[in-house]
Amino acid sequence: MLRWGILGTSFISDTMADAIASSENSSLEAVMGRDPGRLEAFGSRHGIAKRYGDIGTLLGDDTIDIVYVGLPNNVHHSAVIAAAKRGKAIVSEKSLTVTMADAHTLADAVRVSGVFFMEGLMYLNHPVIAELGAILRSGRLGQLRSINGLYAADISKFVNPAGGGTLFNLGCYPASLLHYVMQTACGDDAFGLRKITGHGNMSATDGNICDAAVSARFSNGLLATLQSTDSYGMAWSFAIHGDKGVARFKTNPWLPVAGDNIIEMEIYGKAPDQIVVSTGLDAFQHQVLTAETALRDGLKQAPGPSPRLADSLEIMEFLTEWDACCRAGG
Repeated sequence: MLRWGILGTSFISDTMADAIASSENSSLEAVMGRDPGRLEAFGSRHGIAKRYGDIGTLLGDDTIDIVYVGLPNNVHHSAVIAAAKRGKAIVSEKSLTVTMADAHTLADAVRVSGVFFMEGLMYLNHPVIAELGAILRSGRLGQLRSINGLYAADISKFVNPAGGGTLFNLGCYPASLLHYVMQTACGDDAFGLRKITGHGNMSATDGNICDAAVSARFSNGLLATLQSTDSYGMAWSFAIHGDKGVARFKTNPWLPVAGDNIIEMEIYGKAPDQIVVSTGLDAFQHQVLTAETALRDGLKQAPGPSPRLADSLEIMEFLTEWDACCRAGG
């Protein structure tokens, strides 16, 4: 039985708490929140007896095996560092951090402590992403030529202004899926061999990038375009084009559900096939299962497609480069 402590009482912690509670191999032992009212409501909602008002007290609880960091992403690094020093296994919500300096400090602490760590890009743990990997490795698409993705959600009024804007709240999804595709189809080094240009619009309220687009050319000639916005809409798309065919998601790749998740595979000139991946668990539940299995097997990182620490750092490098391009262009 894996005993969890949750840091934070936001909606994402609610979702993760439900996923933990649904597993017969995990138990919810404690929660930490700074707002007493929200803390009590969260604890009562999920039947958590231990309710702490500060991080240090929860991390000092020896009954806790693993910590889920559901705090705002601008404090992920400090929470992860504190948890690592106490020897706790860690699942920390995306994005890894909001600056590369904080990301490297976090990574150093995890490596020194030798604890299990996984960034909470939950969708990468879902079987639909493993199926995408199988398609890429099969060669059915031929040589990859272009990748296009978009994630739009009108959430700016709800997010923490210290969280870095759309790139670190939403852009991390298409960026991390681009990373997975490049790594799977083109090799471990392919994602870093790139040149990018980017443009964005600045929010008038918090100074963050609210709409962003990036164009990348990789050294193998593959072209990619991504867009992210938290100022309008509720839409997503992701397609991978090779010289033989195209694979595109017909269901949201970043929020796979318990049930049917669909990738459409089309060989040029032929009728498309729908590849249906059906599972009884959603992405958050698969994330819990991944952590349980990795810790049972004595691993410090979960196996792919779940991101390794080095993968999380590469995704952060891309996001910070994209953000810098947007800001430089006004």
